[in-house]
Amino acid sequence: MITVFDPMFFNERRQIAQVAMAYGLPVMAPADVYVKAGALMSYGPDLVDLFRRAATSVDKILKGEQPGNLPVELPIKYDFVINLAAAKTIQMDVPATLLARADEVIE
Repeated sequence: MITVFDPMFFNERRQIAQVAMAYGLPVMAPADVYVKAGALMSYGPDLVDLFRRAATSVDKILKGEQPGNLPVELPIKYDFVINLAAAKTIQMDVPATLLARADEVIE
């Protein structure tokens, strides 16, 4: 199962992970907070980095820059997180090569 960035999914991330695990379904999510709530893995922009960079834009606007003159910025840092406890719950072996690529592994 794949979730997307949406307030409904974000607010119910724990319940989604619990139900998926009960049915033995792996959950791929867009951010590490889903994995910390019980999803199997996530790959998406680093939210802390996005918020930090947004503060730079807010600072420029507060100093008089017109919002329309600011460039549209894309995420530059992405995180890949794996939850080994979730993998064990659904009896899924995670290859060592995949674990080696992860930015964070939750035991």
